[in-house]
Amino acid sequence: MNRWWSLLLFYVLIIACSEGSDQIDSTTVFRYNEHANITSLDPAFSKDQRNIWACNLMYNGLVKLDNNLQVVPDIADSWEVSSNGLTYSFRLKDSIYFHDNFAFLPDRQAGAKANTTSTSLHKVTAADFKYALERLTDPSVASPGAWVMSNVKQIKATSSNELVIELKQPFPAFLGLLTMKYCSVIPEASRLVDDYDRRSNPIGTGPFYMKRWEENVKLVLRRNDHYFERDEKGAPLPYLEAVAITFKNDKQSEFLEFAQGNLDFINALDPSYKDELLTTQGDLKPAYASSVNMIKAPFLNTEYLGLQLDSDTPELQSLKLRRAINLGFDRVQMIKYLRNNIGTPATKGFIPAGLPAGGQVEGFEYDPVEAQKLVNEYRQETGDENPQVVISTNANYLDLCEYIQKELEKIGIQVNVEVMPPSTLRQARSAGQLDIFRSSWIADYPDAENYLSLFYSDNFAPNGPNYTHFSSEAYDRLYEQALANPDPNSRERLYVQMDSLIIDQAAIVPLYYDQSVRFISKNVYGLETNGINILDLTRVYKTAH
Repeated sequence: MNRWWSLLLFYVLIIACSEGSDQIDSTTVFRYNEHANITSLDPAFSKDQRNIWACNLMYNGLVKLDNNLQVVPDIADSWEVSSNGLTYSFRLKDSIYFHDNFAFLPDRQAGAKANTTSTSLHKVTAADFKYALERLTDPSVASPGAWVMSNVKQIKATSSNELVIELKQPFPAFLGLLTMKYCSVIPEASRLVDDYDRRSNPIGTGPFYMKRWEENVKLVLRRNDHYFERDEKGAPLPYLEAVAITFKNDKQSEFLEFAQGNLDFINALDPSYKDELLTTQGDLKPAYASSVNMIKAPFLNTEYLGLQLDSDTPELQSLKLRRAINLGFDRVQMIKYLRNNIGTPATKGFIPAGLPAGGQVEGFEYDPVEAQKLVNEYRQETGDENPQVVISTNANYLDLCEYIQKELEKIGIQVNVEVMPPSTLRQARSAGQLDIFRSSWIADYPDAENYLSLFYSDNFAPNGPNYTHFSSEAYDRLYEQALANPDPNSRERLYVQMDSLIIDQAAIVPLYYDQSVRFISKNVYGLETNGINILDLTRVYKTAH
């Protein structure tokens, strides 16, 4: 009997040793949880954060944003813009290669070997970019990023490393659009493979490639040994060997995993654990200060209440009552007690700081006396002794809306709060069925035009993002002038004028300018953030605890 147990132990040890030889050092694996399941690894569908983060680890574009939100080269080595602002000419870096898993493409396919080197890697060419960008507007693809190319007249690959993009009309923010993950390069040769599934078989150029994806369970990325970037000392990037992404949809469970050391960071602050982690002043509690770093940074996201300006509700047609709503609650106290000081009270217009024209317009400060006066004037002018409004929101922002409800009732405005699922809220908002709706606007690209497009008359919902149906001939003229103006300083002045018009008409109720907040284990280094809260692990490394 002892002999059999000895043999069994011997075989167990052999198996354990052989399995251990293939394991990766845990200090070279970055682990995070994505509570909203990734829906696609095709960059043409990188619409929201969950997909954008994964695609950012696997793909590159012509250009990208640095941590100061400046457009810098990525695969493009340089570019020129014509004097009329219509033609963008890019020269690509040499010797950029797709991931090794490009090798599964059948060699017999025409063109599949066109860019093969002695190492069997496939080199990126201008034709690949032409294919990737044109694919966005292919009706059979149905990419949500098709709008990025809506102003493009034609795309030409004039040589293997020269790409020319011609616009229909000037658009100074076009380079910013090209930094979006929609515009990542994918191999043209993949079009020759019948039924190729780009959703779950990604081929990019980024610092990591997909190793395994078990949907709703785990996504594993491995280091791309042929990645083109190097650090300041010439060492190849990335430093990490792997990225492991889990998909626990309960944020409380995510926090517990982080607290137990099973995740390397968590993004954002959820009500389920915010008081466990932070004081009301927004500082880490002592229990976590020794093991966790907190990084806060401005995030190009304005949270606001949108007002349906062409609603039949008389309260919303009154400028005085709209101004009273804006003046009738304390944004500073709201952020302090309901957001643990994560965010900045929105008292400076709609455009957040960090963008041209951001923070330059005086908005609404808390003034209950003036708010009460405006409500009384509304009553006298209309005979309506009991003004009422309805605020529609999803459950995540119920506490904010209930706070506003109580504060506005103090100045004589009756508020009803309607809670609905996020998808229902979005549909009703787009259809113009909501008088007041809680919403947010996160920058797609680093130009204030991104925010100001919400108030341009031609963008009336459901055909555009103008959900408030704000309409002003003066505003439209300024917006059109800005689109055609190549000078950034002149354009900034126009942006300030437009933001002022939005505030003057109280078209919205700005709540706060968001901050990104990340809680990171102290053995993680090099994890930076920026105004669009992108996840970049290219220069991240870990040490033993």
